[in-house]
Order: sequence, then structure tokens, then C-alpha cells
Amino acid sequence: MSISDKSIKQKKVQDLKLKALLEVTKAINNNFSTSQLLDLYKEILENRLGIGKLVLFSFDEEWKCILKYGISADHNPIEFESELLLIEEIKTIGFSQGELSKSFEIVIPVFHKKKPLAFVLLSDVNESKLELSAAIKHLPYIQTLTNIIIVAIENKKLYKENINQAKIKKELDLAQDMQKMLFPKNLPNTEAIQVAALYLPHQEVGGDYYDFIKLNNHEFIFCIADVSGKGVAAALLMSNIQATFHSLINYTHNLKDIIIELNKRVINNTKNEKFVSLFLAKLNIKSQQLTYINAGHNSPILFYESKFFELTKGCTILGVRENLLDIELEILNYTSEFSLLCYTDGLTDANNNKNENISSLTLQDLIFKNKELSPDDFNKNLIEFAKEFKEENEFPDDIALLTIKVTDLHF
Repeated sequence: MSISDKSIKQKKVQDLKLKALLEVTKAINNNFSTSQLLDLYKEILENRLGIGKLVLFSFDEEWKCILKYGISADHNPIEFESELLLIEEIKTIGFSQGELSKSFEIVIPVFHKKKPLAFVLLSDVNESKLELSAAIKHLPYIQTLTNIIIVAIENKKLYKENINQAKIKKELDLAQDMQKMLFPKNLPNTEAIQVAALYLPHQEVGGDYYDFIKLNNHEFIFCIADVSGKGVAAALLMSNIQATFHSLINYTHNLKDIIIELNKRVINNTKNEKFVSLFLAKLNIKSQQLTYINAGHNSPILFYESKFFELTKGCTILGVRENLLDIELEILNYTSEFSLLCYTDGLTDANNNKNENISSLTLQDLIFKNKELSPDDFNKNLIEFAKEFKEENEFPDDIALLTIKVTDLHF
């Protein structure tokens, strides 16, 4: 072959390669699917460049073969071999073990910012030809082409993930708005009684719940609860509990009856797979009585006549057994003003860098130091204290606070 003929042939090959790159670029711009891009990639390598045998591995949570051709049935399935990860540049295969080295000549790694994205394994069908292998002649081009294809596929995956994440975010925002509707909008703030609540979900939505319901001018029922687990599943169960709770109050104000029915609902909905801790109470500011049942919840702290009391009487956590045994109801009569802090375990489970938690004694100290504050200001101070206490650590769970202050006893 003359120098002129050789030059013409080389130019034809260069034109062919350039045309193929333009086709791939156009396909990407036209948003070809992953399978369409791989079909085009295969057609270019097999039919235009004469690469007889190929396997393409790509990483998607694990290494997978996303394209193969020229492989006999005896070599299926094609398994990724960890020795490939040691290869950082184009080279001939020389594995000490494994099947890939028996079937392929060359490996082309594809990296992005030192991160391996793909590995191409090549070989020719006609190994008896005494000429330079097509696989070897076109190695840099194949690496470039593979890089373009793989990055395009990665971008498609990222785009899809972003779209899915946007959809999930939108759904979670909606769920968060719906959950906010479960909480009471107007809490009492009178001379006789002041109530404030604060909710800090660990995720967009959570499984903590509080409620404060006015029965008449002098009676109130309130609760605070915590579903085991976090996120949407916990929030769905809690919304069901809220609906049941409101429905029951239309028929009875008996705390034991309410607890028993709520327990049945938890068991029917979760089949003993989730549990709910609940503090349920009734306050009568005319008779000056506070009645409560604590179903396995963090003990609320009562500050009364300069002393602290933890409200522990009640029963086991809801959802454990169908029949709640020995439900203990306690009635407290008061003759002077008091404050009551109800909270969920996201507050006391918070850890600092010394692996210390916020203890009940710490909460009592904060209540005493801030006893002149309104419930709303106290809740804000308590959360700020908790944020400083945990340092750079995350809160481990949702946090709900319900603080009640009874001041005027001349109802």
C-alpha cells in the first residue's frame, strides 16, 4: 500500500470515528434512552470498528454487565472480577485467576475524578489474522467513546434520581402540611391556664403527637404520644391514632376506656409490629383536679408547691398485648398554681460528645430556673438548651413538647 493510499485510508477511519462521535453526541442531546445509547455504542464498535468480542461493566450500587456481544453461551453469565479494580490504565489482561482473562485480551478502565465508572473488556473473533488487532488500533478512541456513553448514562441516572427526589420532597412537604393539621391550632392562653406546644420532627414527618382539647369551659383532655420508628410509616399510624382519639372523645371522657380503645386500634393496624407510648390526662380547673394515665411514656414533670413530681402511674405501652392489665389511674388534687412539662424521648435521648443525656434532674433544674416564663418561652428556651447540649450531634428522634401552666385558681 502506497503512502498516499495509507493516508486516504487513515482519513476515512478518522472521518468514521468523528461521524460516530457526532452521532453519539446527537443521540445524547436527543435524550436517547440508556438501551438506545448502548445499542448505538455496540453498533459502532462491532460493525464500524470490527471489535469482535466485548463486555462492558458499569457500577450501579454494584458492578453489573450492561452490554456484551460475541460471547458464547458457555461464558454466561459474565461475572465481574475484583482484580479489575486494580487496573487504572489500558492494558492487556493478565489476571492470576478468573475466567475473564481466558476470554479477553484488553481491559479499558473508565474513570471520573479517580472514581472507576466502567471497565471495557475487548477481544477479536478472528485471532488467526497476522495483523494488528482492531481492538488495539482503536484503544484510545474506544476509551473516549466509552467515557462519553457512560457519563451520559450516569447523568441520566442522576437526572432520574433528582426527579424522584423532587417528587418525594413534594410528597413529604404535603405530608408535613397534613401532619401539622393534626396538631391543635389554638391552645388556651388565659389568666387561668396557659398552654404551649412545640414539635421538631427528625425527618420531614414523624411519629410524635400531642393534643389539647377543650371539653367545656373548665374541662380539658390532653395527651402526648410517640410511635416507635420514624418517618412516614410512624406519621401514618399517628394520624390514625389522632382520628381515633377525637372520635372517642365524642362518646366518652373516661380515660381508661379511651386507653383501651386506642390500644385495640394500634394492635389492629400494626399486628404488634409498632408500639405507641402515650400520656393521657384530664384537667378540671373548676374542681382543681388533674387525672392521668401514663401508658409507657416518658414521665411528665409536675412542678407544684416548689416540689417536683414525675407522673408515672398507668399501664404498659400500647400495642404490646390485646388486653391491658392493671390500668392505674391517678387523681391529683391541687390547691395552688402548677406547671407541667410533657415531652417525648427525642429530647432526653440527645447525646453530647461525652455520651451524656439530658436527665430528668436537668429538666427539673431548667423548669425551676425558668418558672416565671410563659409556657411558650419556656419551650423555646428548652429547645435552645437541647441544641447547645447535643453540640454537633444530631437529635436521635422527633421531639414534642407540651407545657401547661395553671395560675388563676379563682375560676
